[in-house]
Amino acid sequence: MSWPDALLASSALHLGFQLGVSVLAYPALAEVTPERWAAAHDAHSRRIVGLVVVVYAAVLLACVGTLLAGPSGAAVLAVAGNGAALALTAALAAPLHGRLGRGHDPVLVRRLLWVDRGRTAAAAIALVGAFAAAG
Repeated sequence: MSWPDALLASSALHLGFQLGVSVLAYPALAEVTPERWAAAHDAHSRRIVGLVVVVYAAVLLACVGTLLAGPSGAAVLAVAGNGAALALTAALAAPLHGRLGRGHDPVLVRRLLWVDRGRTAAAAIALVGAFAAAG
């Protein structure tokens, strides 16, 4: 498999994962009552961690391989989009989850939903770039 193909596959996987989080997982989590929050948030965190590791590892590998191979402009867009999504996760989503793990806070839940929309947009941009690079 070529690096542009790996970048396309991992970017598609990433956007699919991100859409699942944005459309299914987070809205369901946001509807949990404060009384049930701790158990629901813990269950969400346990269930999703393995998938996060696999998806992010695939994205990182494809991005690094693409950069080392001398990427096209479209591939740089894909790497930048994926990088932005991963940076939003590390800088904002993960710390928000950490704080939410200590208790329900509607303001933090809303922030998490906004950050997640940004991650989804970044993953979509990455897929457009990857598709063009593989073209």
